[in-house]
Amino acid sequence: MKNAIFVMLEDYADWEYGYLASQLNKSVAWNVKTCSTTKLVASIGGFETRVNYLIDELAEPCDLLVLIGGNSWKIKNEPLKKFIATHLAANKPTAAICGAVDYLAENGLLLHYKHTGNAQYLWHDFKEYTNQTEFIPVQAVHDRNLVTANGTAALEFTNLVLKMIHFLPNSEADKATDLYKLGFYKYCDKYGNPFA
Repeated sequence: MKNAIFVMLEDYADWEYGYLASQLNKSVAWNVKTCSTTKLVASIGGFETRVNYLIDELAEPCDLLVLIGGNSWKIKNEPLKKFIATHLAANKPTAAICGAVDYLAENGLLLHYKHTGNAQYLWHDFKEYTNQTEFIPVQAVHDRNLVTANGTAALEFTNLVLKMIHFLPNSEADKATDLYKLGFYKYCDKYGNPFA
């Protein structure tokens, strides 16, 4: 059984994780869990989540680390930073979206990765962000063991993460996200009725 750990801080972005978590949770091969710096966090939309693990007591092996965006990624928390840095350095699949990418930039964790994010100009004061030329202004980017995305790219993010971890063949990953990207009727025109 593989473990996907979703890091969700206070004021996390509700819309950024649902597509990916639901795809992973359909599989008997994957276990989806949540993690944060506090046991209870609220989303931007007002939903409260009681997380499975606190970051400084996480003992589970992590096969996929997913950093969900939101309004609290200015956080200064050494166990969190160390956990993310160690995961990246070990070449383990990592995915960051929206404010979580800002965090990676601010903490020098995008070095040597092609990447994207909400907007590069937001990072001009980040002293540890030194690879500006590797920024690509698109919805989502996959480079080796890292997927980055801006906050409007939940479907593109999901698609690239599924491909990065070889969850589905690439064509099937496209179909999984196209259902929501195209909408039901255009999807049916392209692929046929998925429920028939």
